[in-house]
Amino acid sequence: MSRARVVVTGLGGLCCLGTDVTAIWESMRNGVCGITPLAIADMDDLKPTIAGQIGELPDAGLDRRQLASMGRFGLLSIIAAGEALAQAGLDARAQADMRVGAVIGTGVYGADAVEESYRSVFLEGRKRTEIFTVPKAMPASAAMQTSIIHGLRGPVLGVTSACTSSNHALATAFDLLCMGRADAIVAGGAEAPLSYGVLKGWESMRIMAKTACRPFSRDREGLVLGDGAGALVLETLESATRRGATILAEICGVGMCADALDIVSPSVEGPAEAMRLCLKDAGLSPSDVDYINAHGTATQANDRIETQAIRSVFGPHADGISVSSTKSMHAHCLGASGAIEAIACIQAIRTGVVPPTANHTESDPDCDLDVTPNVARKRKVNVALSNAFAFGGANAVVAFRAW
Repeated sequence: MSRARVVVTGLGGLCCLGTDVTAIWESMRNGVCGITPLAIADMDDLKPTIAGQIGELPDAGLDRRQLASMGRFGLLSIIAAGEALAQAGLDARAQADMRVGAVIGTGVYGADAVEESYRSVFLEGRKRTEIFTVPKAMPASAAMQTSIIHGLRGPVLGVTSACTSSNHALATAFDLLCMGRADAIVAGGAEAPLSYGVLKGWESMRIMAKTACRPFSRDREGLVLGDGAGALVLETLESATRRGATILAEICGVGMCADALDIVSPSVEGPAEAMRLCLKDAGLSPSDVDYINAHGTATQANDRIETQAIRSVFGPHADGISVSSTKSMHAHCLGASGAIEAIACIQAIRTGVVPPTANHTESDPDCDLDVTPNVARKRKVNVALSNAFAFGGANAVVAFRAW
């Protein structure tokens, strides 16, 4: 029995490159880096001094009571989902016969709410925290708030698997749709890690860049964190056809596995296996792939190992694939990165433009792929892969195909 085909009918997102998909893509294709000097309280005590910060948020149409009960990453998810649903022409309340769900990933949690509670109790001497601390902080909050605000009554769940959270959310939604659990699902991720406590934790790992995010460049010095959210409306082909929806691309396969090796050190074998599984699931051969949006965090080990993994899977065809890390522009949004990078893959397919790896200054013989340095490249993209690899050895790869 053949499984249902799953297509993308809507995109939404916001990050330091812009507060909608049009602005994000325009910045990406022009190689604009949105990373700026960090502007949060207690900055003088932090070694990381740059971040991917979102400017003023668009009006989400929420009242004060709604805003009081949600953390920042929940609000980002709601905004991204609203844009994606609008493009898909999908109003879950008006189209009550449809089963529309939400699967939203996050790599951390509502850190801003937890930090606010610590400050109120330990620094300000209050007897109790703000009443909505738990609903704001719980990792599933973004999915639940997205469901409530947009009236999504289908399967709703949060996914958390560090930096693979968005790709696992997309894979979970894909599987739910293939199994007939829903007609459409808003899938993606949201993250708001730019709080003092989270940044101090990352600082301790000594993998944070001081000047710029330079994936695959010999002088790369580490990753940069950023706020962000991305949402895709995934829909069965049957549902999209019945509604007359515009199909942006097809999500044609996923691959997931674990290194089962180390909590922080990556392996070559795990990422390679995830890419192989994705190709097999999609019915693709290595020569079918035109573009890979790499995990590309700009740490010394990650970029070298991802290069080796790509070469082990694609062999000689690796030299014919365009590769780039858009984290060089929008920073590492942790659990939201995969969703933002999925937008990059779909837009590359739709426009025939591969976004660049920004801030690239010097080729590294250990990263000897075509990493599209600094300037976007025009090429036909029929198939694009989005790679996500995480602490703990979680690996998730998603394949998109032109419609």
